[in-house]
Amino acid sequence: MRNCECLCGRRKGRRSAKRRTPLSGQEDPGRLEAACLARALRFCAGMCHSIRGIAVASIAAFLIGALPATAQIVVTGQGDMNFKLGVLGQLQADTIDNPSPVPNTSNLFARRLRLLFGGQVAKNVTFFVETDAPNLGKTLAAGKNIQPSVIVQDAYAELRFADALLVDAGLMFVPFSRNSVQSAATLLPIDYGTYTFSASAPTQSTTGRDTGFQARGYLVRNHLEYRIGAFQGMRDAGSDNAFRYTGRAQYNVWDTESGYFYTGTYLGKKKILAVGAAFDAQQDYRGYDADAFFDYPLGPGAATAQFDYNHFDGGDTLKTLPKQNDVLAEAGYLISALKLTPVIQVNHRNLSAASLGDETRVAAGANYWWAGHNANVKALYTRIAPSGFAKQNEFTVQLQVFVF
Repeated sequence: MRNCECLCGRRKGRRSAKRRTPLSGQEDPGRLEAACLARALRFCAGMCHSIRGIAVASIAAFLIGALPATAQIVVTGQGDMNFKLGVLGQLQADTIDNPSPVPNTSNLFARRLRLLFGGQVAKNVTFFVETDAPNLGKTLAAGKNIQPSVIVQDAYAELRFADALLVDAGLMFVPFSRNSVQSAATLLPIDYGTYTFSASAPTQSTTGRDTGFQARGYLVRNHLEYRIGAFQGMRDAGSDNAFRYTGRAQYNVWDTESGYFYTGTYLGKKKILAVGAAFDAQQDYRGYDADAFFDYPLGPGAATAQFDYNHFDGGDTLKTLPKQNDVLAEAGYLISALKLTPVIQVNHRNLSAASLGDETRVAAGANYWWAGHNANVKALYTRIAPSGFAKQNEFTVQLQVFVF
C-alpha cells in the first residue's frame, strides 16, 4: 500500500521493518495497511474539532474505503477490544417548484455527512456512535447552511447476554415501524417515508431517536425478534411526567435478520419475508404500526417491496401531533446485469379531524448500484399533492458513498 507512505512517516532512504506472517515469511500487506490506517485516523481525530476537520476525516475514510476488504478501517487491541471507523456521504442536487412567491427552489448540498464509530470494549460489550452535519450547503429558512452544527445522531452501548437478550442504552432509534429503524445507508429510494417520523418533534426526539434503555432479542431459531424499551419522550419543566414506552415484534418467514438497523434492500443477497407490529405510548399519546417487507431473488434480478401503516394520536399529551393515519408503500426490481433498480414510492397522510393537511406523494425513479450500498447514484421524481393547495413537482439526484 505505497500510497499511504506519507501518513506512515516513511522517508526517502529509510526502510520500515517488514512484518512477516508466521507461515509464509512474506510481507503481510493487511497489517501494513492497518498500521497506516491507525496513524491516519489519529491525524484525522485531531482535526475533528471543526467542520473542516470532519471534511478531512470523511475524505480520508472514503479513500480508504476503496481498499480491499482485508483493509477495512478496523483497529484491533488487546483481547476482545476493537475499533471501527466509517463514513456516509449522501450528496444531492434537488429542485422543487413552489406555488409562490418564488417559482422554484434549487439546491446543491450534502444531505447527510456522517462519521461512524463502533467497536467492542470487552467480550459481548459493544458501542456505536454516529455524528452528522445534515443539509450542509442547503438554503434553509435562516439562509445558506454552510456552517451547520455537528450533531450526535446515535450514541448507544450494547450488552449481549445471549441471542435472546441484548440490552441497549443511550441515544437510539425507538423500536417503531420497520422504515423508522432502517439504516439511511441501505434505503431503497433516496430517503425515508415522508411521514415515518411524524412523532419525532412532538416527543422531543430527533429523527426517530430518543434516549433510553431497550431490551431486544431473537427467539424461535432467530425468526422472531422483539424490541421493547423505555425512553425520555416529551418532558415537562420538572421532568416528573411518565416516560415513553415503545415496543416492536417482527417475524421472519425465510431468512433471518440480525443487528440493530434494518436493511432497506438486500439486492438479491437474501430471501426475506418479514411482518411486524409496534406500539408507542406516553400518557394518553398512542402510536401503532403494522408493516411488511419482502426481498427475494427473482428471475434475472431481485424484487424488493415494503408496506408500513402508522396511526398517531397525540391526545392531550402531544397536542401538536394530530390524529392521523399514514401509509408508506415502496417497491423496486433489481436488474442485475445492468446494476439498475427502477423504484416507486407512495406516501399518504390522512388527518382525522379535517381534510386540510391531507397529502399524497407519488415518486418514481431509478438507482444505479455502482458498488451496491458502498457507492450508488439515485434519481427520483416526486409529485406532491396536498389537499387544498397547489400541486408541486420535485426532482432529486443523489450520489452515495458509504463504508463501515
